[in-house]
Parts: sequence; structure tokens; C-alpha cells
Amino acid sequence: MATAAQLTRLGLTSYEAKAYLALLRRDSSTAAQAARLANVPRQRIYDVLASLADKGLASTRPGQVVKYAAIAPELALERLVADQRQQLAELERETAALIEELSPAFHEGQEQDNPLEYIEVLRDRRAINERFEELQAGIKREILVFTKPPYATPPQENEPGLEVSKTHQARSVYELSVFDDPETTEGVRRFVEAGEMARFVPDLPLKLVIIDESIVMFGMEDPVAGSSELTIMVVEHPSLAKVLKIAFNTVWEQGLTFDQAYEELVLRRRQTA
Repeated sequence: MATAAQLTRLGLTSYEAKAYLALLRRDSSTAAQAARLANVPRQRIYDVLASLADKGLASTRPGQVVKYAAIAPELALERLVADQRQQLAELERETAALIEELSPAFHEGQEQDNPLEYIEVLRDRRAINERFEELQAGIKREILVFTKPPYATPPQENEPGLEVSKTHQARSVYELSVFDDPETTEGVRRFVEAGEMARFVPDLPLKLVIIDESIVMFGMEDPVAGSSELTIMVVEHPSLAKVLKIAFNTVWEQGLTFDQAYEELVLRRRQTA
């Protein structure tokens, strides 16, 4: 037996579907009888039956009390399907017109480039850490780093960086201040033992990461708040990366190795002790 749900998929309301199924069960029915058989509220049944008649699914039989009869399913359902086809054809025509109207704006938008889309600005410490981890995970060949405090992730806590040092070309320039803290010193030593090439200088101009000569991540201190407020820029621009690599190499050549820096600081501390 067909269900009301099946008829609603052809475009009838729930009440209309129930009323049509109820009318099928008798040669004809009064509105009151149809309401009872269909379990449709009495105050709604007249509108529902009138709607079925308008859609060609029911006919009326005049008399002292008007009765309603169902149209044969092979005729009634074909009318519903025909209505669906007509609505679909209208929808297709409207869609084609809408596509024609919207397409020029879409194609024009595809030709517009954001001149700064390759620049990303980060200020939240968590976002900075997450972005740096993403960049580390995407390294294909080489990473170059200027490391200076304050650290978003201290060397002794940067486990992903250790793995990168074992599998990729990694060079870092550190400020000599890393030797002021034993834990940081040990963290840097672990990086060197993992394969990172390191140099040490008294001061670095900024935090800097260069990845595969294509992506640059660098920090800019707030000129008023100083190092307590840091803005990190991520720029995907090979030309900028190559220029900064030249600057990196210049600083690198001036730096001391781990052993040289450690010995120099130990001697200096003994002399001042």
C-alpha cells in the first residue's frame, strides 16, 4: 500500500496525501467522513479536499451533501509527475539564466589578485607556534634560522626542530645569551648533536627563518613596547628569501662555533670572577 510519504515526494502536502489515500478507500465520501478516515483535522479538511480537486486528484459529486471521490491513480499520479516535470523545466530555465548572469562576475573575480596575499601577519603566541610547526613540517630541503630571545618555543622544547635537524640541512645563528641559561645551552647542544650547524654572535638584528629559499618568517619588535610585543610576518616570496639568505650568510661567516663560543664565555667568566 502506498504511503503518504511517497505521495508527498510527488508534491502533495501531508494532509493532501492522507486525504487522497482515504478517498481511494471508498466510491465517495463526505468531508466529515474523509476527515475521519484520513485523520485530518475537521477544520482543515475542506481546504485540503478543495486543493485535491484543483490538482486533479479528486472530483466533487453535488447533492444534498457534497461528496468527494478520488481520481484513478493512473491519471492522478501522472498529473503530479507532469507538474513536477513542468516545475523542473522552469527551474532549469531560471538556473541557466542565473548562470549566465553570475558567470561574468565569477570570471572577473578569478582575474583579480590580492597584491598582499603572500603576506601573513601573526601576533598571538599560540598562532605563531602553530604556524612555525606547520612550516617546519613542510620543509623539503633547507632551513636557516636566526634565534634570539624571547623564544616562542625554547630550543630545549623544540622536539620537531630536532627531527628536522636530523633529516634536512639546518643552519642556525644564535645569540651568545643562549649560554646564560644551562637548560637552553643543553637544548642547543642537542640540536648540534642532531646535525644542525650552528654559529654564535653577540647580537642578532631580528628573529628570522628562511625555508627552502622560498618562505620567510621574521619578527618585528614593537618600537614602543619592545620585545614584549612581537609581530611575526610570514612571506612566501622567493626573491625576498634569496636576499635574506645573503644577509644570513654574512652573519653566519662572522659567528663562532659552539665549542669556540663556549670556551670564550668560560674564559671571560673566569677572568671576571
